[in-house]
Amino acid sequence: MATVSLLGLTKKFTDAAAVDALDLEIADGEFVALLGPSGCGKTTTLRLIAGFLQPDSGEIRVGTQVVSSPFILVPPERRSMSMIFQSYAVWPHMTVFQNVAYGLKFKKLSRHEIDRKVVEVLRLVHLDGLKDRYPSELSGGQQQRVALARALVVEPQILLMDEPLSNLDANLREEMRFEIRRLHEEFGITTVYVTHDQAEAMATSDRVAVLNGGRMVQAGRPAEIFDHPRTRFVAEFVGKANILDGRMDGDSRLQLGEGLEIRVARNPDVSLSPGEASVCLRPHNILLTADKSEAQALSSRNYNLFAGVIQRRIYFGESADYTIDLAPYPFTLRVVGPPANLYDKGQRIFALALPEHCVVVSNQ
Repeated sequence: MATVSLLGLTKKFTDAAAVDALDLEIADGEFVALLGPSGCGKTTTLRLIAGFLQPDSGEIRVGTQVVSSPFILVPPERRSMSMIFQSYAVWPHMTVFQNVAYGLKFKKLSRHEIDRKVVEVLRLVHLDGLKDRYPSELSGGQQQRVALARALVVEPQILLMDEPLSNLDANLREEMRFEIRRLHEEFGITTVYVTHDQAEAMATSDRVAVLNGGRMVQAGRPAEIFDHPRTRFVAEFVGKANILDGRMDGDSRLQLGEGLEIRVARNPDVSLSPGEASVCLRPHNILLTADKSEAQALSSRNYNLFAGVIQRRIYFGESADYTIDLAPYPFTLRVVGPPANLYDKGQRIFALALPEHCVVVSNQ
């Protein structure tokens, strides 16, 4: 069993805690992304799991074995883990085949068995036709596939990945997200993946753990993190978000100003008691119409209704991004709509959103 348990994990540098009392359970065969901004502690957490750093308090267990604590540190080479680095770390003087075969030399396998394993893993990462090339003859994406193959061929219990796609261009990054997910489904290895890119985390992982200031602020399936953020930080860091501040009236209604209130979704993790509150409303969950009668009809079907003027429109091909000025109220709404119906800057518009898309978040 390759379960990973982080129990009260803490690591300090001087007086600052890079990782602060972190608790996380990773199931056997699960792919978990550690997501957060620079300095949130995600890479330090990965290095603690790998055994490159020793915790100041707490412990790390693999299965039932304690591999890290203030008093125990199992060396990295005895943890049955493979790590893929941001820089690929492939050896320039070795061919693709030699790079991938390198780790197998320490397993005392026959030459025939090494050849068989390398050929098979190169086939799985779609590099079987490039085995005699050197890294300088490969694209960035191909070099990253070499790093993946080298990590997988030794059959680790746990795979650790530290921002492996950050050096690739946008198109290659998108391609490799799907490739990493495909390989995870093929091998089923317990995987911990560090990234600051929410699209990478959403595309590759079974579960996302969002870190901030060395602490885990929310963990859950990608859809749960995106659709039901618990805090303002998670709402704004994971995807685009409109954050509307107002006062709850105690009846699932948020007062945004005189004459403007919206119905909100119940959030079991955040209190809806009367007082100041904030709501997350995703731009793609807002409908636009210039037809007043259509807007009123939707409002009668429980949609929240906003009236405003288009302040800005940006056309992206697959979508249009609008900023709606809600004057006289001190709010703007960002809306992402389909390109089929384009509205013009300065046009009077109605924006509508269902209560279930208006999620109350804590101001943390």
